[in-house]
Formats: sequence, C-alpha cells, structure tokens
Amino acid sequence: FSLTGKEALTHFPSLGPSTNSAQGKVHVKQCDLLKLSRKQKRLCRREPGLAETLRDAIRLGILECQYQFRSERWNCSLEGRTSLLKRGFKETAFLYAVSSAALTHSLARACSAGRMERCTCDDSPDLENRKAWQWGVCGDNLKYSTKFLKKFLGQKRIGKDLRAKVDIHNTNVGIKAVKNGLKTTCKCHGVSGSCAVRTCWKQLSPFHEIGRLLKLRYDDAVKVFSTTNDAVGHSELAGPQRHSHSPKHPASPRSTDLVYVEDSPSFCRPSKYSLGTAGRTCSREGNCDSMCCGRGYNTQSRLVTFSCHCQVQWCCYVECQQCLQEEVVYSCKQ
Repeated sequence: FSLTGKEALTHFPSLGPSTNSAQGKVHVKQCDLLKLSRKQKRLCRREPGLAETLRDAIRLGILECQYQFRSERWNCSLEGRTSLLKRGFKETAFLYAVSSAALTHSLARACSAGRMERCTCDDSPDLENRKAWQWGVCGDNLKYSTKFLKKFLGQKRIGKDLRAKVDIHNTNVGIKAVKNGLKTTCKCHGVSGSCAVRTCWKQLSPFHEIGRLLKLRYDDAVKVFSTTNDAVGHSELAGPQRHSHSPKHPASPRSTDLVYVEDSPSFCRPSKYSLGTAGRTCSREGNCDSMCCGRGYNTQSRLVTFSCHCQVQWCCYVECQQCLQEEVVYSCKQ
C-alpha cells in the first residue's frame, strides 16, 4: 500500500440511513474502488469503515507530501508516481514512509472517532492504577492501528531482496514517526482549579508535524547496500560509517533513517518520473536558481484581490473591503 497516484480521491457516496445490507454493499464497492492487493481487499471487505479510512489516508499522505516538497524540484506530483515507485530513490523512500504514516494516523483517529466497527478508543489500561488519574475522552488508538497495519501490509522477512528490505524499512520509519508523536494530554478537575483529579487521554501529533519530521529524515537519507551478517547467516542493510573513528566496516542504518539504493534523477526535465520544473513558480531570493536548473526564470506582474480594512460589526460578523495589490511572480523558463 503506497501512493501510486491511481487511487480514487473523490469522496465515497454517503452511507446514509439505509439498511445494513445496503451499507454492506456500499462498503464492498468502496473497497473495490481502491488499488489494493487481493489479500488487502479481503481484509477491507471484512472491516466496515476501513475503505473510508484508507481513502482518508491516501488523501492525507498525498497532500502532506506535496506540501513538504512544494519548493523542491520534485514536488510530489501524481505524474510519474508509478514509475518512481519501481525505483530505489530517496523520493521513493519518502513515499513509502509518508504512506504508512498516513495510514497509521488515519486508522488510530478513525478508531477514536467511532468510524471503525472493530476498534474503539485507547483506554490505556496499563496506566489505570495511577493515583488521581482517570482516563477519559476518547484517545487515539495507536495500539490497534499499528497491529492491524502490519497484518494489512503483510510484512515478511524477505531473504536477499534488497529492494523489499528497503521498502519495509522505510514503511516502518513512517509508523515509528507516528508512534513517536503520541502524547498524553491531561485536563485538571478540582475546586478553584486544583488538580485533585486529572482526566487524561492519548493524542497523536498533527500530521503536519509527522510530515515535517519525515522530510528531515529525507534530507538526511542514507544510501545502503546489502551485506551478509555471518553471525546470524542472512543479509542485512548496510551503509557508510557515521564517524571517522569507527572501524572501516559497514554500519547498519538506524531504525529512524530513511534509506535508498540508487541516486535520484535531477527532475529538471520531463521524464517518466516527473514533468520537470518548466513553468514552476519559485522564490527569486530563495530557490529559483536551484529549481530552474540554471535555465533562468520569467518575471510577471499581476493584480491580486484581498480582503482589507476589516472591522468587527456588532455583534457577530466581520465587514471587509476589497483591495488590489500588485504581485510579482517568478516562474522557471523552458
């Protein structure tokens, strides 16, 4: 499961107040609209609410990817996505990570929102015995989410297939990024604001924070190769040593590192991986030189309308005027 660009991103038809039988048929149809393996479709059909959650995850992952790469040569466009996923680039690594992170995040939120039939809130039973704590509000159920996700993705230990190992590693980086963002949020109750009793719940970080973390991982991604571990008798991922004082033998990438196996193309010109950067808008003081790949950029002035001189009117609305402002736009030459 990853972002291929062929997924249906439109909203599915509302289930509405129909019969259980009709709801079931709509749910199965929703599963069939998604680009899934045969096993994943079977799981989807057995989990009412999952198809809608998968669609939300696809949308969440694509939008976050495009936001994080909005100023890069590769802007996470849907064009060329299928070809990109067949290669072992840094960009492929990010796609696997952001896909699994979006699915983990969406599943956990769907459980706590009551949109999934087979899971509910995270009630954190391991912490119930703490004094003056009472678990309330519906916490994001990351425990169910990660357990189901591993079953859904069907992760297995792949023998000597380097790409499979890399894809699984990057998928797990995405899941771990969501786990690391899980926080305990508490609210105090008591006389005069005292904290005699606290209501606490588990809450995931906003997905923007997870996307920002994965983009940092992308910037520091590690190029790896396959090496045989004599002690355990199977191949492992290995990369360059991080410190000069370390012995001259390969080091295993950290579980939080995004990894890749081949250098990326420049993405400057149209190819099967992207549309190139011609016509892309850029910042003259920021990224025009890099994004335009030395071809230069065009400068264009345009008038834009915006709300101005806004005033709050009694009682409940804001009144604004419409103003015009000249804006200079820079775009990469052909």
